[in-house]
Amino acid sequence: MHAILEGRRVLLVSSNYAPEHTGIGPYSTQIAEHLAAHGAEVDVLAGMPHYPAWRVHDDYRGRWRMVEHRGGVRVNRRRCYVPAQQTAVRRAAYELSLVAHGVVRPPAGRPDLVLSQMPSLAGGVVGGLLARRHHVPHVVVVQDLMGAAAAQSGIAGGGRVASLTAGVEARILHSAALVGVVHESFVDRVTTAGVPAARIRVVPNWTHARSPCGDRRAVRARLGWGEAECVVLHAGNMGLKQGLEVLVDTARLAACGSPRIRVVLMGEGSRRAHLASLAAEVPNVDLLPPAADADFADVLAAADVLVVTQRASVLDMSLPSKLTSYFAGGRPVVASVATTGGTADEVRRSGAGVVVPPEDPEALYDALRELAQDPGRAAALGARGPVYVRERLSAKAGLGRITALLGEALTG
Repeated sequence: MHAILEGRRVLLVSSNYAPEHTGIGPYSTQIAEHLAAHGAEVDVLAGMPHYPAWRVHDDYRGRWRMVEHRGGVRVNRRRCYVPAQQTAVRRAAYELSLVAHGVVRPPAGRPDLVLSQMPSLAGGVVGGLLARRHHVPHVVVVQDLMGAAAAQSGIAGGGRVASLTAGVEARILHSAALVGVVHESFVDRVTTAGVPAARIRVVPNWTHARSPCGDRRAVRARLGWGEAECVVLHAGNMGLKQGLEVLVDTARLAACGSPRIRVVLMGEGSRRAHLASLAAEVPNVDLLPPAADADFADVLAAADVLVVTQRASVLDMSLPSKLTSYFAGGRPVVASVATTGGTADEVRRSGAGVVVPPEDPEALYDALRELAQDPGRAAALGARGPVYVRERLSAKAGLGRITALLGEALTG
């Protein structure tokens, strides 16, 4: 399949790209560099780095456009409006600015194929327009369902624009040569949007975190985590859809309990300041900045429990990218999410964790306390994560699926 791509020019459209190290950015980066390493000429059209802080990185501020070379890939950056706080109007302005700069100033030359990552609507719109302009196949990989996201994420005004967003999304997907989805739970939504099942492929994300190799006790000591306490870690974006308030409420319940439970929120995001305010009087909540890439896997492994949370309204709009790294960390996962969604399905399928109802601090506290009191069960759950990664979530397998998807589009 690599031979089909050799010498072909691929344009990857993604709002997120390296040096962003969480969310969709690492996947876009690894796809582009993988294709380049196997003989394709790869251009990326991306925004200036801004995720997860929703603030343009210092090295890129004040620039309208630029070209840089990373890992054998030509990265074409375009400035976009980056809202510090999320509302429907601000999100629309963000998407429109990405579309405007991407269409007006696309990379020079004619691609043989356009690949759009859709954690944002703009990537699909721009990719579709450029594919039609050059009469080449357009392949879309759906990381988030944006119509569902507008309705479910809790963003101010999202419900009013959900129908419009879903309509635009449907047109993008319907016109694509092939549509990849990162989880089976997305398939029904995509077919409902008018895409024939014959044009849909399931292409799960893979783990981009290395296996932990540091001294666990030394990492805990450096972070100030006591050996006798159960450290519950959430690592990643602090946005609306995560509903991280439940972790602050859980910490309040655990503050005077036994065993001692410490809740650690590590990352950036639009709700960080709000969460810091809520947790100001809660002694067993810590907020940390994102770990460096080189330390991330060891920090995950140093925790006792890794937790993923979502608002109760989040059903089938996304699959948290952090899960792949969590499983590789070898710690039990507790998911406070809708029991019928893709996130719950993935945790259950892995065998590496437990699912509790969303926005329910009592249920979450009970699950955490049970794991803290039963280290044998916690260890057994945690051990399943790396096995699941090897069996299903390796980078080789994931990138192979993407390569096959593109090869099929080029030869179909």
